[in-house]
Amino acid sequence: MRRITYAGETVITTDDVAEALVELTAAIASSGRADAVSIPIVNDRSEAVGEAELVIGVGNDVLSVPVDWTAAEPDFAAAAAGLRKHPAFPRTDSVADTGFDDGPDMQWDPDLDGFARA
Repeated sequence: MRRITYAGETVITTDDVAEALVELTAAIASSGRADAVSIPIVNDRSEAVGEAELVIGVGNDVLSVPVDWTAAEPDFAAAAAGLRKHPAFPRTDSVADTGFDDGPDMQWDPDLDGFARA
């Protein structure tokens, strides 16, 4: 579990939601924008589940720190997946096409600043 500090207030959410929130915040900020999102949270005293609405991006700092949590961890996987589906979330599943066959005889040639056949 992680404690999220935002605008002088703190909320508690799961590790996966916190990780997705921080990555999304950085991605939106790097594009010079801001956006509103909702995340599921738990009350550290009553363990009641709720929701927090945040504006993330430029000018909105988000801090995520671990918190001692002894109760059962809620399942917020769907919310984390929802944050990761945001259009601004950084994607690593797309690979640029270099136009070269990447067979075993391809080598990096620093003199040519690129790939060359061996």
